Amino acid sequence: MHEAVQDYYGKVLAESDDLKTNACKTDAAMPAYLKQALAGIHDDVLSRYYGCGLVFPEKLEGMTVLDLGCGAGRDVYLLSQLVGETGRVIGVDMTTEQLDVARRHVDHHARAFGHEAPNVEFHLGLIESLEDLGLEPGSIDIVVSNCVLNLAADKPAVLRGVERLLKPGGELYFADVYADRRIPGALVDDPELYGECLSGALYWNDFLTMAKDAGFKDPRLVTDRRLAIENASVEARIGHVEFFSATYRLFKLDALESHCEDYGQAVVYRGGITQHEEVFALDAHHRLERGRVFPVCGNTWRMLHDTRFREHFEFIGDFSTHFGIFAGCGTPAPFASAQGAAQADGADGGCC
Repeated sequence: MHEAVQDYYGKVLAESDDLKTNACKTDAAMPAYLKQALAGIHDDVLSRYYGCGLVFPEKLEGMTVLDLGCGAGRDVYLLSQLVGETGRVIGVDMTTEQLDVARRHVDHHARAFGHEAPNVEFHLGLIESLEDLGLEPGSIDIVVSNCVLNLAADKPAVLRGVERLLKPGGELYFADVYADRRIPGALVDDPELYGECLSGALYWNDFLTMAKDAGFKDPRLVTDRRLAIENASVEARIGHVEFFSATYRLFKLDALESHCEDYGQAVVYRGGITQHEEVFALDAHHRLERGRVFPVCGNTWRMLHDTRFREHFEFIGDFSTHFGIFAGCGTPAPFASAQGAAQADGADGGCC
């Protein structure tokens, strides 16, 4: 399948419009600051974009970022502007033709962004073998990926490699395609459907298990949307499988628990994160307005306290007293007599 994907993205596809479906060529609504950054990127790079979401988490200034499956480098060059001259962006891809385009325009983009020297680099390699890149374990602040994990032949190896490279408190922030059920084997073996980012898609529940097995104990969904294939021939082959584009963030934090536990904690967002001054959205269930006290579970508290976001929050409480499961969230008590009481009690704050 590696060879099939290399051939599809290196020879079959010359540009984004050659894709037969829209699964790997759609963006979520792009905010104005990213559109402005996009304007400075070379047309050769833009025309070879294959992605299904936005992979630009908050607070990127000065960060070291690794882009898995960077292709011709669109996201690398966007990130180059966001991390600034003190940051660094590393792209890795297994397709020589795509990397040739990315490398051809390194100096052009450094000049366009006003950088004294390029802050990007590109490596030929497999994302299943990140140890071969020569990067130090625990040296990466953020790993991103845009519609590439589904193309990997050994997805657990990718997640294990990411966990190894991330610093404590670092995160994997990535967009990908997911299915509502496990894909039949005959479809997985179809090179065209695989190259179109469909038949390699994970069943969402298998992904959650896989992420936790790799050490990411509490995967957080950021955004999601249903995908319309918009190709009658492909839809007929796919059958009843539903596909979704979703963005997840996975933090490398050893102290995270398997469920959302209540310790009576809360946070207050102080502001100060560029482009997110008034509201910081940790995930789909935690939209934190500046100045507002927001009750959180222990895992959410750690995701803000033990990461690069710490200076932007006030933290209320500690872990000295445990109040059980975080109400309205997580796995409820297994006792039937407890269910009605928990529902009647209710809870404020975000659901994990």
